[in-house]
Amino acid sequence: MRLYAGMSTAFIEDTVRNQIARKLSDAFFQYYGYPPGKSEVAAWGNSLRAMAQVVQHAELNDHGVVVEYELPSSSLRLDFMICGRNDSHHDEAVIVELKQWSECVGTDAEGLVTWVGGGNREVAHPSAQAGQYQQYLADTHSAFYEGDHPIRLGACSYLHNYHIGADDVLLAPKFSDTIARFPVFGADAVDGLTDYLRGRLVAGQGAPVLTRIEQSKYRPSRKLMDYVAETIAGRGPWVLLDEQFVVFEKIRAAVEAAVSKGRRHVVIVRGGPGTGKSVLAINLLARFLGEGRTAHYATGSRAFTKTLWKLVGIRAKPVLKYFNNYRNASPGEIDALICDEAHRIRETSNDRFTPKAKRSNEPQIRELLRAAKVAVFFIDDRQGVRPNEIGSSKYIKEHAAELQYEVSEYDLEVQFRCSGSAGFVNWISNTLGLDRTANQLWTGAEAFDFRVFSTPESLEAAIRAKTGGAVTARLAAGYCWEWSDPNADGTLVDDVVIGGWRKPWNARPDAGRLARGIPPADLWATDPGGIEQVGCIYTAQGFEVDYIGVIWGKDLVYDLDGQSWVGSKKESHDRSVKQSKADFLTLVKNTYRVLLSRGMNGCFVCFLDKDTERFVRSRMDLLPVRMVAEPPTPYGDP
Repeated sequence: MRLYAGMSTAFIEDTVRNQIARKLSDAFFQYYGYPPGKSEVAAWGNSLRAMAQVVQHAELNDHGVVVEYELPSSSLRLDFMICGRNDSHHDEAVIVELKQWSECVGTDAEGLVTWVGGGNREVAHPSAQAGQYQQYLADTHSAFYEGDHPIRLGACSYLHNYHIGADDVLLAPKFSDTIARFPVFGADAVDGLTDYLRGRLVAGQGAPVLTRIEQSKYRPSRKLMDYVAETIAGRGPWVLLDEQFVVFEKIRAAVEAAVSKGRRHVVIVRGGPGTGKSVLAINLLARFLGEGRTAHYATGSRAFTKTLWKLVGIRAKPVLKYFNNYRNASPGEIDALICDEAHRIRETSNDRFTPKAKRSNEPQIRELLRAAKVAVFFIDDRQGVRPNEIGSSKYIKEHAAELQYEVSEYDLEVQFRCSGSAGFVNWISNTLGLDRTANQLWTGAEAFDFRVFSTPESLEAAIRAKTGGAVTARLAAGYCWEWSDPNADGTLVDDVVIGGWRKPWNARPDAGRLARGIPPADLWATDPGGIEQVGCIYTAQGFEVDYIGVIWGKDLVYDLDGQSWVGSKKESHDRSVKQSKADFLTLVKNTYRVLLSRGMNGCFVCFLDKDTERFVRSRMDLLPVRMVAEPPTPYGDP
């Protein structure tokens, strides 16, 4: 989708006559169903006027122009692209990222600057942004990689109001490699931008090049698939064992049959915390891409997806997606759609940013099923912690049956978390009354380290004592305190207050600039700075650490007299859960089950309700050998 496309002479004419912003506004309304913001319209008028002057100055009079071009399977739009032929008559195109900036300052973060005009927000360097767009299109748009003579694609940035000095932060050494590939031009560098464009597009003849761009298809390139597959293979450990390998081969066979015979297939893989669902999912993605199949990995977790982007590289974005990215997918366009954490599937893909005219009543599950020849769902039916997340094995099967798709189901049971202790996870589920299991008592006979601490101070001290080297440890808590926006200086508010002990939650997902050393919410579980904050369920879900410390709040307490669990909405600060019609008690039970099972080697707990602590302790029968073998600790009760 693009808001404007045509020849450069028409673009210049529309700009000179002050028609370009209106035409873009009309196209925007026609496509999105609502008008663009006034600031965006003003930006179009200002930036495109500056760009038209450059095009005219460079005498690029026979060239194709695309304005506000939406990247495939993304809500992002690149500002401007111009195409034609070089002096060897090879097809070329250049992306130009346009900025109205007049000032920015440095930041410690790699690849970022602080844009002063944007409320001091940390943003990507303009040339880095242009380079990301270039890589995205080169990897996903067939015009730029298919055939003997794909269109060559360059990118640069043009800050038409910004006078870039010799020692400007935009030219800092950390950006030298980026600028060498994707130059940045300021207000006084029109001649430089002119030379850059003419050097690539001097022969004109842009009409057939524009046609190629407009008519080509979107699909991952072989280079992208090889890159993701090789990167995953080299970043391990992604080793498959026993039942994982069996399910892996079964799913491969299902995809082979679906592609060769045209049969639609749904695969459901169930498993509790730590059974290796995500490892299996990532291995499937790598194998399918390595085999040249069109495969995507999708999840409903922003934190987990962004962590994967960081791990595999931002270039992997076209195949590492969100569940709500498939609204406009063509039927069966993806050979294998691997849906991890499928319990996070929502009723629809609408969110608070979806305009009324673009809202759809189509269930999100139908969008996912439509997009794939084989849809693979990895799910834990006990991990639903939000009322609007409705994914379940039953729900998926119902929709697959209505579409008459073949369904296969598999269960993963071997534990790779909690020191391989399936008994601990089963004991949690039994204690919370979620499942009837044989593990009514925790004996401590297994290698997993579970302890109860009497104060948050001792809990924190024990968790901090576990950090160091390659060992990861984090504090987490039930959602029993307000979650504030950061202070004006980017520091966090100490929201979690228990007596004289105070700690901040992890940063909010929508937080702006954060002070040095504070990780964004999406990286709390993996950034070393995360040890300084308390993680909430929405940040911790989907991750694992070596040791987890859990503050068990009063939103879930055990009534000793009534011999039952009680959910207390007045103690909860999770508005979406409190105000929903969903079963509050079940959701909060699931929350603590998730939090308690984040640890690979140990789980330490501090209860704020003593009756709840007494009940949990009554279900612990630590073996004498365990008690003698464990050294004394000054932090609390062993």
